[in-house]
Order: sequence, then C-alpha cells, then structure tokens
Amino acid sequence: MHDERLKGTKKIGFVPTMGALHDGHISLIKASKKNNQITVCSIFVNPTQFNNLEDLEKYPRDLEKDIKFLVEHECDVLFLPEVNEIYQKDEIKEVIDYGNVTNDFEGKFRPGHFDGVVMIVKKFFQIIEPDNTYFGQKDYQQCLVIEHLIKRNQFPVNLIICPTLREHDGLAMSSRNARLTEEERKAAAIIPQTLNYIKQHIHQIPLNDIIYLAIEQFKKGSSLMNIEYLDIVDSKNIQHLSEINETTKAIVLIAVWCGKIRLIDNLILAD
Repeated sequence: MHDERLKGTKKIGFVPTMGALHDGHISLIKASKKNNQITVCSIFVNPTQFNNLEDLEKYPRDLEKDIKFLVEHECDVLFLPEVNEIYQKDEIKEVIDYGNVTNDFEGKFRPGHFDGVVMIVKKFFQIIEPDNTYFGQKDYQQCLVIEHLIKRNQFPVNLIICPTLREHDGLAMSSRNARLTEEERKAAAIIPQTLNYIKQHIHQIPLNDIIYLAIEQFKKGSSLMNIEYLDIVDSKNIQHLSEINETTKAIVLIAVWCGKIRLIDNLILAD
C-alpha cells in the first residue's frame, strides 16, 4: 500500500461496474470524485452472478468506448482484471443467506445471483481497500446486500447509494437498455409510469388493491412486456407491506421481461 494511503491523506472511492458505461455510471464517478482524492472504477463482467448463460454471453461490451468515457470524466484508475486473475479454477461460490434481503425478489428469480455479487465485491474490497464505495439505487436490493456484506465482514468502507438516473421518458438507465429493439424501448416507458401511478395513489387505495390495479394497467398498456414481480416493501428489509404508517419507509420494486431482456426498477414511496 502507498505511504500516503497509510497516512490517511488520500481517500479512495470505488465504483464497481460491468462496463457498457452510461450516464448513470458517470454520476457515481462524479459523486466519488467530490469526496475522494482517488477514484477507482472497475470493469468486470462477473460470470458468477449470472444465472442465465445467454445473458452473460450477450451482455453488452464496448471497452474502447468505456475507456474513452472514463478519460473524459477524469476517473483516476481503471481496474480491468481478467476472469482468471480473479477466480481460481473451479472456485466454489459461498452460499450467502442474509434472510429476506437475499432470498426474495432478485434472490428468488435469479438463484445464486447474490452469491456471485458478494463473492466479487468482497474480492474487490480486499484488493482495492476503498474508503467509500458507490452503488446506484436502481439495484436497490443489491445495495442492501452490500450493506450486509460490509457489516458482517467489518470492512472499513462507507456505502453511498446514489439516485437512479433516468432517460427522458423516465426509464432507468441500464446497460441492458441497449439490447432493446426500438419498439421494445418505446414500450419500456410503462415501467416508470407504473411506479409513478403507485406513488400517486399510495394514500388513496389499499396497498394490495393498488398493486392489482397497477398490474392491470400495465397489461393494458403493453403487450410486449411481462411483469415478473411488483410489490411494495419496507425499504430496510424488503418485507412485504400491507399498510404504511408514519414510521414506514416504503419502496416499490419491479422486474419486467421485455422479450429476452430483463429490466428492474424501484421508487421510494414514503419516508
């Protein structure tokens, strides 16, 4: 470790990515640069967090464009490891159980996904030793998983969750958006519309009823897309909520299939 780092004069901010960078990623880099002297961005398409081989093979990759993007936004360090540098041959994933945080929603529909996320982030924390790490709210459940990882392993890392950046029609920025056809991309606007409908009616309609109504409106609004899950949960532990009171911080989670592309999003409903 560098002497200056040992003396605590330079803080390191870490932004883990899988590449195919967009403005959402850049917002994380900008947040890091405000509070750290060194910003490290990793690009690593992590094979252990994919439970769908086709999704892994077709995940968008454009390293030349990504590097240009990072240079333009003055990222200090690009960490670009190869798979064989990170994983030993036949390395086995540890099964992670953080209760509902890992076992429901993304954990339920993408079995083994969070095991792979924890595996790679833990390795990266040990290699980079950041003071602060930056994740986007779009992957809200993943943020909770990283929060548990930091606490359980007593990593001296602060987790900063940054707001989701959205396109002009409200769709959350995602590397997977690039794989949508023009027709699918237009149809995907129904995702933020559904979230906003729930937020607008959250205090007028019982929660179970509003989910039902939102799903019905979603079905009428798009024949190209199918909801995998849609639920209103406690933002602390993603437990299902049947009602909201003054002390509840609620969030609505959604996952949608558009052809072979899976998109997720969320929206804070009440603080």
